[in-house]
Amino acid sequence: MRNHTAITVFILRGLTDDPQLQVLLFIFLFLNYFLSLTGNLTIIILTLVDPHLKTPMYFFLRNFSFLEVSLTTSCIPRYLYSLSTGDKMVSYNACATQVFFVIFLGAAEFFLLATMSYDRYVAICKPLHYTTIMNSKVSNQLLLSSWLAGLMIILPPLGMGLELEFCDPIIDHFSCDAFPMLEISCTDTQLIEGVVLIDAILTLIITLFLVVLSYASILRTILRFPSAQQRKKAFSTCSSHIIVVSISYGSCIFMYIKSSTNEMVALNKVVSVLMASVAPVMNPFMYTARNKQVIQAFKDSIKKYCSFHKEVIYYGALDTK
Repeated sequence: MRNHTAITVFILRGLTDDPQLQVLLFIFLFLNYFLSLTGNLTIIILTLVDPHLKTPMYFFLRNFSFLEVSLTTSCIPRYLYSLSTGDKMVSYNACATQVFFVIFLGAAEFFLLATMSYDRYVAICKPLHYTTIMNSKVSNQLLLSSWLAGLMIILPPLGMGLELEFCDPIIDHFSCDAFPMLEISCTDTQLIEGVVLIDAILTLIITLFLVVLSYASILRTILRFPSAQQRKKAFSTCSSHIIVVSISYGSCIFMYIKSSTNEMVALNKVVSVLMASVAPVMNPFMYTARNKQVIQAFKDSIKKYCSFHKEVIYYGALDTK
């Protein structure tokens, strides 16, 4: 990466300078990061090894968990390091890399949420054709499209951002974020700010439109079900995804609406850290808490592990005799 300025190192201001609050913040973020890794990696492993979790729904859920792990890993460990060591400095290249991955993974996640909504639409509205429509080839194409869409969102502003010159090395954020970095640039940022805003709005509008369209069709279909039990089962299938969608879109829309007001900068930083640390913890539990197949797969895996562990101990004891 090329740097056109004398500034080769940035300083991340973080969320607070209070030592006691920093300790509490470190514990909070560390626990959330650990739970996020544990929950999402559990989903990834279960959907890979369990033969009952080989449907497109779990294929997309596995990739969503991978995105969640990647997104939280792109910013939280660096801030934990800063809180534990007091080292707030980050190189220009590392900062540009972090901006790339945060926006790329975040955008890909929104497109994947739209894809997951379409998967639920096909499963509920066209159940007899589900396996034909959502075959392996189509699922892979939809996943690849989500990743490519995220890449197309980040490339134009990133290319423009690498040409910026900076007057101030202090970034008023806990990570390298696009808007706080634009605020310390000496270059006219009106064009790149417009591009970033248009990218964000397009991502939100396109994906939210697809989500709403899918769930409007799902709702109409569910209301036509003759049995209350069928309606309840269909609603429970979609409820977790609706909650995740609401949290993701609500938080993102709040940040972009409030980003232009100076008095809301601190609140935006708090919302950002909650999105990066708390949301990835909640999502695995929301997707699995009421999912009997995942819960059963988890129990089966525990039983297999315990059985294998007992066999190892038994044969190990025989070998020692």
